[in-house]
Amino acid sequence: MRTPAQSIPPSPYRGSEEGVHTLPLEGERGGGPPMNESIKYSVALRANPMNAEEAKKAYASMQHQRTISLEELSDHIVEHGSPFSKGAIYGIIVDLTQCAAEALQEGNNVDLGDLGKITTSISSIGATASTDPDTGEERTALQNFTAANIIGINVNFQAGDKLMRKLNQATFEPTISRKAQAAALRAEKEGRKNADWEDSEEGEGE
Repeated sequence: MRTPAQSIPPSPYRGSEEGVHTLPLEGERGGGPPMNESIKYSVALRANPMNAEEAKKAYASMQHQRTISLEELSDHIVEHGSPFSKGAIYGIIVDLTQCAAEALQEGNNVDLGDLGKITTSISSIGATASTDPDTGEERTALQNFTAANIIGINVNFQAGDKLMRKLNQATFEPTISRKAQAAALRAEKEGRKNADWEDSEEGEGE
């Protein structure tokens, strides 16, 4: 028995020529949570590993805030006005992971559109030419290479153009490093007015 057709509310998504629904362009979105597009960094002094006598130089070091879970990401997509439920989004991403893994296992690359492309490569131990001590038969390196020389698979991700354009719109905000924050917290717990910056060092790490 056919169920009655239900009216579908207008989608906040815009359709492409291929019929794929994508997020609205910047400026089109009426609601959705505010986005913090500022990337925090600390400054670190680093030596030149090729020249120990050269004076240390100051470099930026990314300070990640935290890791966003899949559940939180699903919530965030819903808050952007997605017509799909959190559970549906979560399930689709889980299924996507499984299907992408199967495609990679079959020797394919996986193109995720604006997000990027997943490819794989092989790590192996090199084979050399040899001579059989009993028969004197010579074998080339190519003949001696077998699947046993393969020691692993590497998964590589190449960000899509739209993802990179979005990241390039970010601004940068200086902050102290996690090590410096930890040093300040230790000093506070120990009742010291000054932190031991030499151990934490703004200039030596993350």
